Amino acid sequence: MTEDAPTRATAFYVPRADGSLDSTSATTSPWDPSAQHGGPPSALLTRAIELLQPRPDMAISRISIDFLGGILQGRMLIDAELIRPGKRVELVEARLTVDGRLVAIGRAWRSQVGEAVAPARPPLSEMPYAVPEPHSQDYFDGVDPEWGYGRAIEWRFLRGGFRVGGPAQVWARPLIPLVAGEQPSGLQRALIVADSANGLSAELNLREWLFIPPTLTVTVFREPSSDWLMLDARTRIDPRGMGIAHATLFDEAGEFGVATHPLLVQRRPGI
Repeated sequence: MTEDAPTRATAFYVPRADGSLDSTSATTSPWDPSAQHGGPPSALLTRAIELLQPRPDMAISRISIDFLGGILQGRMLIDAELIRPGKRVELVEARLTVDGRLVAIGRAWRSQVGEAVAPARPPLSEMPYAVPEPHSQDYFDGVDPEWGYGRAIEWRFLRGGFRVGGPAQVWARPLIPLVAGEQPSGLQRALIVADSANGLSAELNLREWLFIPPTLTVTVFREPSSDWLMLDARTRIDPRGMGIAHATLFDEAGEFGVATHPLLVQRRPGI
């Protein structure tokens, strides 16, 4: 990790001359300082897919990130390939390796787009949830107030909170770029925060229960255009230990997509 203190991180990742990237303290998981929160790596895979053979007539409509285990801090390498080319739809895969270990795979469908190809139905309406005024913010119970990822995002809750269980509505915006020296795309910003949906809408005490999301899927019908993004998130849990976290995604113009996590729900060891 290239940063020692969360307050000094100026980006989630720092690029190196050989094409690899070093994670910074801004990526830190709330539960393990040696690991990364799932949002920044998801956005990094999104970036790799966007950079691979970009076409002005194609846009990502769905991206799924499969986590193959915890993602540790360290030196990161990403490779991407077009695995299903096409005139109207194509499938791209990106693979993320940390210190030689494959840790995540992203797959995205890109769809053909154009100006005024179809009428908007229903027409985009005015955003019903305004960004609230700044307010003081506590993080999850037991989490270091200097938590790197938490401090790298500005959070403004309309409903719920880090220490309030159940459905949540929260506006969020990354305060730093994904990669130092670059302006992140709207979809990259969305992936940075979308992975938070399951923790923000947790229905059980996070000190007592594990919520393990092996994958994140984000489906959009347009790219977000504003820095501020809102998650309207909720979680459902079955007594067998399965669950799903779902978030409708908004920018300041209105709804633009959805994010979903399947969840493995178990008591923490020793509880």
